[in-house]
Amino acid sequence: MPFIKTNDGTKIYYEEQGSGQPLVMIHGWCFSGRFFHRNIQALAEHARVITIDLRGHGNSDKPSHGYRVPRLARDLYDILVHLNLQNVTVLGWSLGCPVIWSYLELFGRERLHQAIFVEQSPRQYYALDWKYAHATCYDDATLAYTQAQVELDTSNFDKNQIKTIMATMPTIMERELFLSEMAKAPAFARNAIMADHTRYDWRDLLPRIDLPSLVLVACQDKVFPWQGPAYVGEHIPNAQTVFFENSSHALFLDEPEKFNGSVIRFISNKTGGVR
Repeated sequence: MPFIKTNDGTKIYYEEQGSGQPLVMIHGWCFSGRFFHRNIQALAEHARVITIDLRGHGNSDKPSHGYRVPRLARDLYDILVHLNLQNVTVLGWSLGCPVIWSYLELFGRERLHQAIFVEQSPRQYYALDWKYAHATCYDDATLAYTQAQVELDTSNFDKNQIKTIMATMPTIMERELFLSEMAKAPAFARNAIMADHTRYDWRDLLPRIDLPSLVLVACQDKVFPWQGPAYVGEHIPNAQTVFFENSSHALFLDEPEKFNGSVIRFISNKTGGVR
């Protein structure tokens, strides 16, 4: 299996298909690159599509350390360097968005050409000036409850996650695939990542992003109110935003043709986005 080794010795698994402009796709919390299976073939007709498994997920190593967003951003940097990728379009879904935001803080635009942000709010916790919080992990008390669920009832937690992230029904084979991929992520890694990730506030960074950006927003998301991800598109200068009226959190599974078309038009400089 193809791996790259990061600067701290962790092996990160990746898959690639297609040729041309590189498109690196980063999955969300608890998941893996296989969640993009409805999209890769279509996108690979227009780009060199590379999916990765974040540390602690999928087929990547599960070390006892490094479960912080900046470390995941460094892992992404090591992947781009190892594969000698330039002019990259990075696509982040959910947790994948903060990985890209952290990358931009640490490394600027180095090796990057465009960015696609899929269904992530810039802040997960409630605040006096922020009401578009995560549905179930919106303060330290609900974080502790989420961590207990992950630790003590992982199987049911994962089954509920599948129901939450999709507005449509996966096939039986898809459901089995998704659950088997999620089972590869141990509870200690999931909980450490969420404890770090959920407390960030990225609102101050968004106006400073100078990459051409596409923002994809699910109107029926059960994880975030749609206004949170939409805020990202409103505050990144000149970002294009596309709304998915019939999707929950995994909009690329609920409306794959619209997702694939939106990404292809964007990477082909034919964005057609709607603000």
